[in-house]
Amino acid sequence: MKVKKTMMNKSILLILLFGYQFASGQQTYVFTKGLFVNGVHHYGREALYIDTVAWQLYNQTLQKPQALTTAKQDSATNRITWTAIAADSAGVFKSRRFGAGGYLYLTYTAKRHQNVLLNIKGNSAVYFNGVLHAGDPYGAGWLYIPVTLKKGLNELYVRTYFQTSAAIIFPEKPVMISTADSTMPHVVLNKQNGVLQGAVVIINSGLQDLKNYQLKSIVSGKTLLTNTPVIPAMSSRKVIFNFDARDISSTGKYDCSITLQNKNKSVDEKQFILEAVDSSAKYSTTFRSQVDGSLQYYSVTPQLNGTKDNAALFLSVHGAGVEAIGQAKAYQSKDWGTLVAATNRRPRGFNWEDWGRLDALEVLNLAKEKFKPDPQRIYLTGHSMGGHGTWFLGAAYPGNWAAIAPCSGYPTLKDYGSADGKIPDSSKDIFEQMLLRAGNQSDVISLANNYKPFGVYILHGDSDKVVSVNYARQMKKLLAAFHPDFNYYEYSGGEHWFGDQSVDWKPLFDFFKWHTRLADTAVNQIDFTTSSPGISSTYRWASILQQQHPLQYSNLKLVRDRRHNKITGSTKNIHMLQFSLKDLGANTTVSISLDKSDTIKYTTVSANDSIILELRQNKWVAGAAPSLNEKGPHRYGTFKEAFNHNMVFVYGTAGDKQENEWSLNKARYDAETWYYRGNGAVDVIADKAYSLTKYKDRGIVLFGNSNTNSAWKELLNDCPILVEKNKITAGNKVWRGGDLGAYFVWPVKSSFITSVAVISGTGLKGMQAASANQYFAGASGFPDFMIYNIDMLQSGAHAVKMAGFFNNEWKLDSEEFKLQQ
Repeated sequence: MKVKKTMMNKSILLILLFGYQFASGQQTYVFTKGLFVNGVHHYGREALYIDTVAWQLYNQTLQKPQALTTAKQDSATNRITWTAIAADSAGVFKSRRFGAGGYLYLTYTAKRHQNVLLNIKGNSAVYFNGVLHAGDPYGAGWLYIPVTLKKGLNELYVRTYFQTSAAIIFPEKPVMISTADSTMPHVVLNKQNGVLQGAVVIINSGLQDLKNYQLKSIVSGKTLLTNTPVIPAMSSRKVIFNFDARDISSTGKYDCSITLQNKNKSVDEKQFILEAVDSSAKYSTTFRSQVDGSLQYYSVTPQLNGTKDNAALFLSVHGAGVEAIGQAKAYQSKDWGTLVAATNRRPRGFNWEDWGRLDALEVLNLAKEKFKPDPQRIYLTGHSMGGHGTWFLGAAYPGNWAAIAPCSGYPTLKDYGSADGKIPDSSKDIFEQMLLRAGNQSDVISLANNYKPFGVYILHGDSDKVVSVNYARQMKKLLAAFHPDFNYYEYSGGEHWFGDQSVDWKPLFDFFKWHTRLADTAVNQIDFTTSSPGISSTYRWASILQQQHPLQYSNLKLVRDRRHNKITGSTKNIHMLQFSLKDLGANTTVSISLDKSDTIKYTTVSANDSIILELRQNKWVAGAAPSLNEKGPHRYGTFKEAFNHNMVFVYGTAGDKQENEWSLNKARYDAETWYYRGNGAVDVIADKAYSLTKYKDRGIVLFGNSNTNSAWKELLNDCPILVEKNKITAGNKVWRGGDLGAYFVWPVKSSFITSVAVISGTGLKGMQAASANQYFAGASGFPDFMIYNIDMLQSGAHAVKMAGFFNNEWKLDSEEFKLQQ
C-alpha cells in the first residue's frame, strides 16, 4: 500500500526519535550520575593496548570506585582519581576530558534477576558486571545488547569516547525485531524487483537459541518467507530477508511489513518504509557480501540518458560519517559514465582498509558486471576519509585505474588518525617494530611509485580545518619529484566541505575524460611496490607470489622489449615471481635477466603461457608454481586474514566454568563489534558443533586453548604454536604460567584459501588479556603470531614474548620473528 503523506511523516518521526525504546510502553532507566576517570587506557591502531582498569579487573585488584579515590598511581606525585559527574537534562555525560583514555563508572541496583537491553551511545566498549561488550563510539544509538541484571548491585565500566549516554531497557518480550539499523535497497522502477533483499536486526534476550524461525515480508500484497539463521541466546544478529516489490509501479513511499514467526506463530512484527524511484534517479542496491555472507549495499548515480555499454565507470569512496547514498547524491549524472559509491561497510567502518578495502573491490566488480564499462575508462575518487581511501586503493591496485582524484583527503593513518588514532610512525622497541610491519600496506608514501601509471588530480580547500590542506601540499610535493601527469587545485576559501563541488568538480571530471587506461599489451615498463601479496600481488603482466621477508616492502622494476622478446629488471624482497607471456605468442623464446643473474631463456608453449621464477641462493632460476599449501596471494597471513572468508566463531566448551564463560562472552563481544564496525553477521557456534566438512572453505576464529576448545585438534594439530593450560610452546621455546595470551593464524589444511585465527590464553588471566579486539580497528597491524602476558596491559611491548611471521612454508623461521631474551 502506498503510504499517505501523514503516515509517512509519522513513520519518519518515529525513526528519528528511535532512541531508548522500540515502542511505547517499554520501561527505560536512564543513568544520570556516575564517576569518571581519564588517562587510564590507550587503544589504537595496533595490537598493543594499555588499560589500567582492565588490568586491575583481571587481576581482581579493582576496588569499587568512589569520589576522589585513586584509579592509577603513576608516581608519588602523579595520582589519577575518580571524579563525580552528572548527566545533563538530556541524559548525556559530557566532559572535556572524555576521549582521553577515560572510564565512566555507573551502577544500577536491581530488585531481581532479569534479562534487559543495554543501550549506550558514545563509548568504545563497556564492562557490564565484568563482561566485555561492544561500544557505540559514533553515537548511532541502535546498538542494543542483551545483558543479565543480577539482584542487587550491577556495575558498568564504560570506556568513554566523547559525550556518552547510557540506559537500561526492560523489553516487553524476549525476542524482537529492530528496524533502526535496517539495510534496504531502493525499488527501481522497470527493473527486476521480484525478489529484493533487505536486512534487519533480531534481538534475542532469551536464554534459548532461536532456531527454525522465519521472516515474512509483505509489500503491496506480495508475501515472501525467508528462513533465518540461528540467533544465539543473549545476542542479536542482522538477518537477511527477501521481499517482492514487482507490483510497485510508481515512485513514492510504500509500507513494508515484516513478521518474525516460529511454526507459523507471530513472535514480533514491524513496519518500515520502502522508497520507489525512477531508473534515472540516484538509488541504492543491496548485495550479499562474500566476506561474511552479510547484506551490504552500494549506491548509484546513473548515466545521463540511460546506461550504455563501454561507457566510463567512476568508483567514489565516501568520508567518515557519510552514507553511500549521500555520496552518490552529491554528484550530477554524467552523460559519459555511471558512478557507484561503496559503503566501507559502515559510514566510518575501516577507513577503506582491511574489510573496507574488500568492500570497495566487491562493489567495483559488481559494477563492472552490471554496467559493463570500458575497462580502459575506470576512475577512482573520494572525499575526506574517502580521499585517504583514494590514495590507498590507488596505490594498492595501480592496474585498475585510468586516473584517481583524492578530494580533501589525508594520505596515511600515520599522520591523520581519525577516530581510532594514528598508526605509530616508528618505534625503538623491536616487538613494536614487528607489529607495525604488519600494517605497512597503509603507508601510501612508501607505495608512491605505484601512482606513476595513471593520472592524479588533487582537490582541496585551502581553509580546511578538518583535514589540513598541508596533506594535499605534501602529496603535491611528493608527486612533483617523479610523476609526469598530475594536476593540483586548491579551492580558495574552501572549507572541508564547500558544497557538492567538493567532489563533483567539473575540472576533475574533465581530467578524467582526458585519461584512459593503457591496455596490458601497451605497458612495457613496470615499477610496482607491495607490502603483501595477500593484499596486492599483481600489476599488469607481473605478479609477486612470495616475499623473502613477509610484510616488508617488495619492489619490482621491469622493462619488456617486445621487439627482441626480452625482459630485464631488478627486484627487492621477492622470492618468487610470475610473468604472463601471453602478449608474446606461442613458440617464442624469451630472454629474462633480473638482478644481474644469469639470463633465463624460455620458449612459450602456448599463446597463454606464463613463467614462474624463483630466487635460489641469490640467483633467479625458472621454477614451478608453489604449492597452494604454501603462502601466496591466495592465503598469505596475517592474523586478520582469517576474518575474510565467511568466518565462523567457534567458542570452547571443554574448559572449566570460568574458561567456558570467557570463551562464549568473547565470541559474543567480537560478534557485537563486527556487527557494529562492519554491518556484519557471523555464525557463533560451540566447538562440539564444528566440523571441517560442514564449514568447508570458511574462515574460523577459535576462542580458547587446546584443553578448552575441542576443535583445536582438528584445526591445529600440526601448528608449531601450542597453547595449553599454564603453558605455551612455540617451536623449541616454552613459556609457563596462567597469565599468557596469544593471537596467531594458521592455514586450514583441508582448504587452499581459509585460515583459523586463534585467540587464546593459558588460563583465565591470559584469556582475559586477549579480550581486546583492536584487530577490528582499520589498518591495525597484527602479525602472523604474537605471544605476551597480562602485563602488556600495563607495560605494552615490554610484555611481548614473541611476535612475527611464518615463512613461505608456514614454518617458524628465526629471521622472521623477534623473541624476548
